[in-house]
Amino acid sequence: QLQLVESGGGSVQAGESLRLSCVVHGYSADTYCLGWFRQAPGKGRERIAVTRSARQYYADFVNGRFTAARGNAKYTHYLEMSTLKPEDTAMYYCATATACTWLPAHHEFSAWGQGTQVTVSS
Repeated sequence: QLQLVESGGGSVQAGESLRLSCVVHGYSADTYCLGWFRQAPGKGRERIAVTRSARQYYADFVNGRFTAARGNAKYTHYLEMSTLKPEDTAMYYCATATACTWLPAHHEFSAWGQGTQVTVSS
């Protein structure tokens, strides 16, 4: 059974940094795409970044401020966020697309974490 566990959200001031973690359970091999998404109140869920092995995709709004990385422990992923802005305030999610082809569409992400809240104040 696939399970994604996120952590690392919190409340910060504009300009500060946060690192979100996502631990993926239930895979026997590293064959999935890992996506990071966010959803602000009253808005739809938007894709932030997608990674698989050496491939990376970032949404335009990231503009170099966020980095998706793998941890030393297998199946551990991070989203390093810097120069945070109030408009980055949202619930952040990680998700996996199993046996994905690049670049997976939103609907291909079938397993989702519970979300972690990020609040940025000005």
